[in-house]
Amino acid sequence: MDPLQTVVNPDIPSIARVYDYMLGGKDNFAADRAVGDQLFALNPDSRAATLENRAVLVRAIRYLAAERGITQFLDIGSGLPTQQNVHQAAQAINPDARVVYVDNDPIVLVHGRALLAENDKTVVIQADMRDPQSILTDPHVKAMLDFDEPVALILCGVLHHLDEAEDPRGVVRSFMDRMPAGSHVFITHFARSGPNSEIAERILIAGIGSGRFRTAQEIEELFEGYELAEPGVVFAPEWRPEEPIEEELEDWQRLLMGGVAEKR
Repeated sequence: MDPLQTVVNPDIPSIARVYDYMLGGKDNFAADRAVGDQLFALNPDSRAATLENRAVLVRAIRYLAAERGITQFLDIGSGLPTQQNVHQAAQAINPDARVVYVDNDPIVLVHGRALLAENDKTVVIQADMRDPQSILTDPHVKAMLDFDEPVALILCGVLHHLDEAEDPRGVVRSFMDRMPAGSHVFITHFARSGPNSEIAERILIAGIGSGRFRTAQEIEELFEGYELAEPGVVFAPEWRPEEPIEEELEDWQRLLMGGVAEKR
């Protein structure tokens, strides 16, 4: 992952902009599209997998807001605004829900602030998830979230951009240690589920400098110390689907695994 930047360099691919392209967005440059096109060439269903990652995010937010009563959300690595953002899903259930978006891409800051200009219960900041303290002590974050009350930590499709030396489990723990009992964490992560996952990992590393597919056990270890909600850590389409899954999952449906867990 690139270090925090304040100036956009269109020649260097950005995680947020690559995902924007794969979601069908327009806030991306040729360098971002080149990485996305390599992933599409490897697996033409990569866009469907990216959309599924967004869909499971919305399902998780609805679960947290409606069934667990969470009213505060900290979305790390939020990416560029798209359809059904966290604040929209949460505030559709509870209009008083408060959301902080965090991303290290300056374009996300610009677009996010424009989108949220009239939403006084939502804020976006530019910061890097590898420095949790800078996020937790940011005045905008402290003004929006009450860390004496439960918070939902959202790490949707971001921890797989950290290698082992960057300690993704430690990142989760640093945030959750600041939050009280009753807080939750939602994670999705690229799964090492076949030969294509190894090729996709190499494409991400070559294109944007980071990408680490992990096994189901490694992904489960990211939740260590917290109580997993049913159905546990599963492939994204299997996490509380709106309709029963009648057929065996296709390869693209096995690209991402995730789950939700509660701090007791």
